[in-house]
Amino acid sequence: MRIGWTFAFIDRPREAFDTACAFWTAVTDTRLSELRGEQAEFVTLVPHDADACLKAQAVRSGVGGAHLDFCVDDVREFAGAATRLGASVVADLGSLVVLRSPGGQLFCADPWRGQSSRPGVVQGSRLDQVCVDVPLSAYDAEVAFWSGLLTDWTSRPGSLPEFHVVEPPPGLPVRLLLQRLDEERPASAHLDLACADVEATRARHEELGAVFVAGFSGWTVMRDPAGGTYCLTTRDPETGGLRV
Repeated sequence: MRIGWTFAFIDRPREAFDTACAFWTAVTDTRLSELRGEQAEFVTLVPHDADACLKAQAVRSGVGGAHLDFCVDDVREFAGAATRLGASVVADLGSLVVLRSPGGQLFCADPWRGQSSRPGVVQGSRLDQVCVDVPLSAYDAEVAFWSGLLTDWTSRPGSLPEFHVVEPPPGLPVRLLLQRLDEERPASAHLDLACADVEATRARHEELGAVFVAGFSGWTVMRDPAGGTYCLTTRDPETGGLRV
């Protein structure tokens, strides 16, 4: 079961979808594909000289968030492995299967279509991580689930006790970070950007309509103009590793 590519999905409410797309195309230096889906709810953010690894979805309810799509050479095998490890099937659309992890995080399996060229760093930053915020009671099971499903990835503790990294082989564009919450609430996910200079990236994003939420050692929480939260991290945008 080969995972050939990964997509990060920006999920935003329908009424804020155009605003979200305008912001994220600006910060990732991409253009929008044609809309698709029964309600024109899906769009790909297309880079200039690489394969896309970022999409957006207009959601009908809730505040949105983020999720991962795994592009695999055998969708049935991947979905079967996920359910045996405790995931549930939300929707089976044939070539696309929507699943929910044991901790409650949505993700998708769809066919790998030969993508191989990772987008580069854009003005000192790169969107390369989906962070899943997991309630305390589900955290251990969620770490075990993703470590068991993504067998070719490297599963390891993060830089702080509340983090766990599940990192893909070189060349795949988006990795997974699990964050343990100190409270019981439904799992949710957000996007992380690795930044060569967090303050410079923050200033550029604020010019585009984002707002500062909170600052911590190693990451800064922001809110995009569509109301979705995301983080700017001090990880190296070229390697994804922590800078020393």
